[in-house]
Amino acid sequence: MGSVKKTAYDIIRRPRITEKTALLGSVENSIVFDVHPRANKTEIRQAVEQIFDVKVKAVRTMNYMGKEKRVGSKTGRRPNWKKAYVSLKEGNSIDIIEGL
Repeated sequence: MGSVKKTAYDIIRRPRITEKTALLGSVENSIVFDVHPRANKTEIRQAVEQIFDVKVKAVRTMNYMGKEKRVGSKTGRRPNWKKAYVSLKEGNSIDIIEGL
């Protein structure tokens, strides 16, 4: 994210909670987060380990382009965003889905 210092909470924006991510959490011991678009895998790993006090095995990321939206005759774009699949080591877990 360049030379600007960011906190772990700036890097990890929110968990992505869907049926697919709930299944991934129970089968593969991984969790999905929306992250800052300029965050790299090392920063994401450090932020998750710091916030949730777990050990991370691997991080996979995907970039998404913002969609073009129209309101009447005006057009605009939604912002670009990034998704991170964080796999946890054996014996570690994050219980985000359990309370829903």
